[in-house]
Amino acid sequence: MSVIIEFSIVPLGEVSVSKYVAKVIDLLRERGIKYQLTPMGTIIEVKSLGEGLEIIREAHELMFTFGFKRVLTTIRIDERRDKERSMEDKVKSVLEKLEVEA
Repeated sequence: MSVIIEFSIVPLGEVSVSKYVAKVIDLLRERGIKYQLTPMGTIIEVKSLGEGLEIIREAHELMFTFGFKRVLTTIRIDERRDKERSMEDKVKSVLEKLEVEA
């Protein structure tokens, strides 16, 4: 099974955080984590909740290496245990329903 987790990391004290988001994406790429960047956060698809929380913990801690004294991280978890679903499956399901209604 897979777990889909949306998270947002905001180092407090910065107006623009895009360069720090890029560092998080670098971390995800290094770890081989499937991800989707959105305007308000990042979505990852991992094999277990533990794996997802560990990579988010690493990303959270990464912000402190840049000298920040306070970091705000928000996490939303979608763990479905009855069947395998990917990020793409979830989007496809909604789009199929839109086509039926149109």
